[in-house]
Amino acid sequence: MDKSWMTEPNRLRSPAYAASVNNFLEMAQNHARGSHRIRCPCRICSNNLFLPLLTVESHLFINGIDLNYTEWIFYGEEETRNFDVDDEEVAVSDEDEFIDDMDNMLDDILAGTNVDVPQSSTPLPSRDSFPEALPVSSFDWLLEDARCPLFGGCTKFSKLSFIVKLLHIKILGGWSIKSFDMLLNLLKSAFPDAELPLSYEDARSLERGLGFKYNKIHACPNDCILYWKEYSELNSCPICKASRWMSTTNGTQVIPHKVLRHFPLKPRLQRLFLSTKIAAEMRWHKEKQVTDDNFLRHPADSKSWKAFDEAHSWFANDPRNVRLGLASDGFNPFNNMVKPYSIWPVILVPYNLPPWLCMKDQFFMTSLIIPGPKSPGNDIDVYLQPLLDELLELWEHGVPTYDSSTKETFMLHATLLWTINDFPAYGNLSGWSTKGKFACPCCNVNTDSHWLKYGRKHCYMGHRRFLPQNHIWRKKKLLFNGNEDHRIPPRLLGGANILSQLQMLGDVPFGKSIRKRKRTAVELN
Repeated sequence: MDKSWMTEPNRLRSPAYAASVNNFLEMAQNHARGSHRIRCPCRICSNNLFLPLLTVESHLFINGIDLNYTEWIFYGEEETRNFDVDDEEVAVSDEDEFIDDMDNMLDDILAGTNVDVPQSSTPLPSRDSFPEALPVSSFDWLLEDARCPLFGGCTKFSKLSFIVKLLHIKILGGWSIKSFDMLLNLLKSAFPDAELPLSYEDARSLERGLGFKYNKIHACPNDCILYWKEYSELNSCPICKASRWMSTTNGTQVIPHKVLRHFPLKPRLQRLFLSTKIAAEMRWHKEKQVTDDNFLRHPADSKSWKAFDEAHSWFANDPRNVRLGLASDGFNPFNNMVKPYSIWPVILVPYNLPPWLCMKDQFFMTSLIIPGPKSPGNDIDVYLQPLLDELLELWEHGVPTYDSSTKETFMLHATLLWTINDFPAYGNLSGWSTKGKFACPCCNVNTDSHWLKYGRKHCYMGHRRFLPQNHIWRKKKLLFNGNEDHRIPPRLLGGANILSQLQMLGDVPFGKSIRKRKRTAVELN
């Protein structure tokens, strides 16, 4: 259909515009298949509202049609998209690209384990302090599996890539071990020449061969301590005296009450640079990021990122140093609200990567899995200790890392820039209560709260302080709390102010068996 009528300046007096609108509505009604309501494409509704035909007709004459709506996909036209070369590259599945490139990935890892440490003015640690890598003997069968076709004449999958693909689908689909073994038996019966593992345990040996592992750290059932470092040999909690072990009927096997899963961060950051493709993308924020405009395309465009680079220029000088974001929240793993259970994963996001990669789940790094059955609450600090130790070491000392894209070894540092949480989880991580009189973490002790006598809760009416001084709402009494508000906004707190407040708290006891005393505004001041 001719669309030149969309730009007609005199809609109310143009016969051609009226005829075109009638033709458009007739086409839309035929596509609606008997429905008396269609999407209104006027400039105000923008296809968001379903309205009667007569109402849509009046909107097209009064408001005009949305000029950006040139492909009428809601009225029968097919959508056409033109991809350029860059869009096609982005549209390619990164997952398949990385999985099917097993032999190159293993070659990069092997090169990283055999690299010679360069001589420089700042001596690097000895080879013994390098990241734990795969034993050289394990590379023989890993490379063999990566270069061995799944069966004779197969060019799509190698034995290694097909096993990795199966394990990936098992995780995404939530298959049981029994169903995975049944699938392997079916595939071996259908394709007897295929190089397939005998069972799930044989397939898991691949994961162990690649060196992916985690640490189990026992925890007090009341969240008082971790049986870690100086407490590693204890059998009961020194604070609440609860036993470390569960009572069993036979007494032959000891089972801990709670187990924290800790996934070491340093080897995972080092493995990002063992792939040539990913190592090059880790410098994207500095080498390929557009910085000559005011658009926010990536966290590197934010004020906090730029302020951090100015304050710590030594960190910003090497674009390979990693900026991280931390996300944590609780969920019920059983998908059944009748059986309450709360597990809290702690996930790290590397923001060095371009925006179309850094938020992909294949680059999310699980750091901790905090056990249930109840939420850790403010005692989450107990479980964050292993991660904090790693972050401090990565910030102060760094870790020697091999960059496969530049074929050199450098000292990798990392920092935590942001946390990503909902408001209750934010309160647990920050230590600032997000309810009560001082619920606002930005206003701090200057939070303007009011207790509702009959509603039995706090409300917050101080938001007019952030308006311009001459704003009309500052003088509106009846619309708010009955008073005018001419106050200035509260002073924003810096890191030094928050740190001084935390230092006044002293030693905070953790654990659900200990009753905690509420902090007053005088203490916080």
